[in-house]
Formats: sequence, structure tokens, C-alpha cells
Amino acid sequence: MASISTDFNYDDMDKSTPVLIMGGRENALSLVRRFGAAGIITRVSGPRDCWGMNSRFCSSSYPVPRNQSDEAFWQQLLLTDNHPELDNSLLIPGSDVAINFIATNRDKLQSRFLMVDNTAEMELALLDKRQTLKLAKSAGVATPNFWDARNENDLDRIRQSIVFPVMVKPITSHEFIRVFGQKLFIIEKDFDKLAEKVRLSWSENLEVMVIEMIPGPDSQLSSYYTYIDKHHQSHFDYTKCIVRRYPVNRGLACFHKNTWLPDTANAGRQFFQGIGFTGFGNIEFKLDPRDNVLKVIEANARFTAAQEMIVQSGAPIDFIYYCVATGQPAPQFSSYNENLTYWYGLRDLLAFLQMKKSGSITTRQWIQSLFPFKHVSPLHSFNDPYPSIAAITARVEKTVLNLL
Repeated sequence: MASISTDFNYDDMDKSTPVLIMGGRENALSLVRRFGAAGIITRVSGPRDCWGMNSRFCSSSYPVPRNQSDEAFWQQLLLTDNHPELDNSLLIPGSDVAINFIATNRDKLQSRFLMVDNTAEMELALLDKRQTLKLAKSAGVATPNFWDARNENDLDRIRQSIVFPVMVKPITSHEFIRVFGQKLFIIEKDFDKLAEKVRLSWSENLEVMVIEMIPGPDSQLSSYYTYIDKHHQSHFDYTKCIVRRYPVNRGLACFHKNTWLPDTANAGRQFFQGIGFTGFGNIEFKLDPRDNVLKVIEANARFTAAQEMIVQSGAPIDFIYYCVATGQPAPQFSSYNENLTYWYGLRDLLAFLQMKKSGSITTRQWIQSLFPFKHVSPLHSFNDPYPSIAAITARVEKTVLNLL
């Protein structure tokens, strides 16, 4: 079970600094519920699927219009004098788009808002998937093999060296998702197909690279989280693992598990300390069965979708973030409840059906994996039902529009 520092009193915490959460979905909802319930003025701005805007704990929301990009809307919201109520807010990015906006405009924003101790260069480097792998190598942390794919010469050069299966992976994910509706392309064995997907990306002015796929199931994925302040002191260590993703081996996680993984923590510390990182960060690894080495998948300078599972396990990383950013003593934890899981029921059922078809799991094994039934919901809360209602309504509307 979690071990929280006994000398920290949440009632005595200075809660006068308001918060503005920018974008995100599960992470934004968890943050607004926790901060709002604690008495912190918490505002949210994002596109329609930003669940936190519908929470009863959201003091006010600033939805991005359908016909406008997040960046263009935030230009008006944060870089003009139209909203003085936002002055001195702590900006918390919930999405890659928000990180990019904050990094690109950090010099202008820091005169009006509070942000974590980081640099625009580092924030942008972690958004750049190729640069992240290069940083990992510089810190002595293992990575999959990867190849540049900037032009036809690069394609000719890698033809003889790559080993399938591989991924065509964007340098910046949020732009790729905006165009193709997915994070990457997977190529099983056909170089012509690989070249086709690379050229398709070029046609949309998207820069990509080719990266090898580490073999093995999604359960070999694990993540490390920390917050490193401007004095380069780490305020916590936390790890979790993935049980399943959907679609298998390429989609978003649908089943997370709290668990302490010393090797993942050591690799994560080596990465963040080795690159001189400050602020809030997380990094994902996959264990390569060919050499039994953890290899970097990606890193982020923001909260992730698993946020509610993390805090319900007794790891108050949200309040650590708030306290360190506002210059206060922060809570501490040395352990957490490793029995909690984070479960997307429908998507996990689809993952099971896909895995059963390939023979990698049986019905009995899937049912057994769901117990003990201590799952945290990414969305639903009896104490705050409006985000669930809004999400269901949006899904119904989307389905109707698709049928018309």
C-alpha cells in the first residue's frame, strides 16, 4: 500500500495559484477533479474531447471552436489581454499540441504565467521522436535501431540494412495523428510498402523515420515517471506496466497495472539525469527478448492517460507537481498500491478477441487476468457524472453522423 509522508498537511498547502490545464483527455479529467476538489481554482481549455471541461470541478472552460486549431485559439486566449482572470495561472500541458505551444511561446508566456522549470529546447526535443532516441544514446540508454527517411537517398541507403518488421514513425506524433488518425504505420516485410508509406507521409509534409519493431507482447512495455526540480533533485520515482493494448502491438493501452520495476526505474533515472532534464517527465521502454535489455520507445514532458490510476494508488504526483512549481514543500511517497489496474473494458475485450484469434491468449486466461477486480475507471465517477454523459453523447453523435 502507499506510504505518504506524515509531515505533509494538504489543508495547510497554499492553494492560491490557479491552474489552467491545456488539452488532454483522461489526464486532464483526473487533474481537474483532484485540484478542484482540493479547492484550487482549476480551468481547462481544449478541443471538444477534452473531458476535463465537463467536470463539475472545472471552474471555467475555454473550448476550442470546431473550425479553429488549438494553437490558434490559445494564441488569442493566452497571448492577448482578453482574459485577465488567467493571469498568474500555472499552465499544465495535457497534450503534445499544448507542449509544442508552450515551448514555442515560452518567452512570451513566462511573463504572465507560471510554468515548470524546463527549457523550450528540452520540451521540443522530447516531442521529436528521433531526437529522443539520440538523447537516449547520448545518456547510454539502449534504443531500437532506427534510420532516417528524409529523402529518396535515405530510402536507397536503408534498403539493404533494415530488418522487418519495422514502423514508419512520425518525428512529431500529434501532427501525424491529425492527418492519418493513427500514430504510425507498421510494415511487416515489404520494402515497396515501406517506401509507399514514407512517400505518403512526405506528401503531407510530415517528417518520418523508420524504426525496428521490438518483438514480443505488449506486456513487455513499462514506464517510469519523475519530477526533477531546478536544483536537479528528483521528487519521486514511479513505474507501471502495460498488460494489453488495442490494436495489439500498435494501439493505445487498454489495461495498465501499477507495479514497481527497479530496472525500469534505473533506466529512467539514467535517461533523465543523463540529458540534464528538469520538470515533470515520463519515459516508456520495451524489454527486448533478444538481449533482455530495456529499450526506449518514447518520452513525454506531461501527465499521461494513466494519471487517475497513479494517484488512486497513493502516488500524489499531481500535488507534487503543483507544490514544486509553486515553490512549496511537496508531499512524498515511498511506495504505492500495486494491486490497482486501469481498465478500458470495451477496448480490452477487442484486444482479447484479436489475441485469441492469433492464439496468444485463451478465454480462461483473459478472464483470470481481470481479477482481482480492482480497476480504476479512466472516465466514470458517481461523484462527477457529467464527463461520462458528455463522452457518451459525443460517441452517439459521431456514430449517427457516420451512418448518414
